[in-house]
Amino acid sequence: MTDYTEEHAKSGIDAELPEIECWPNQFPGYQINITIPEYTSVCPKTGLPDFGSISLEYEPDQLCLELKSLKTYITAYRHVGIFYENAVNRILKDVVDTCKPKRAVVRGEFNVRGGMKSVIEARYPVKPGS
Repeated sequence: MTDYTEEHAKSGIDAELPEIECWPNQFPGYQINITIPEYTSVCPKTGLPDFGSISLEYEPDQLCLELKSLKTYITAYRHVGIFYENAVNRILKDVVDTCKPKRAVVRGEFNVRGGMKSVIEARYPVKPGS
């Protein structure tokens, strides 16, 4: 893999993206599931578009994600060169940093490309030993 560089590997991790907004949660002990079936980004190596579906499951603590701002945030990825793995982990990091949930899972199911389908999942909190 000598033609993949550190620059490719880090691409998109620090890209400037719109802020995700929140609103005060009113109830304890429930789960929110959000599916975004039209995720797009750009492969940082080839420049070709990537397509997939992002699922977010979280248990809110004090704050809930505001959906319109989340949509704007996810839509901004269409111009970002980022690998699948980095995108899923970046989305999780940004969600956790924004609303500080009790727990969260981001799952990316990416369309078939080159004869392979990729499914990437990141969790918060990270389980010990993971």
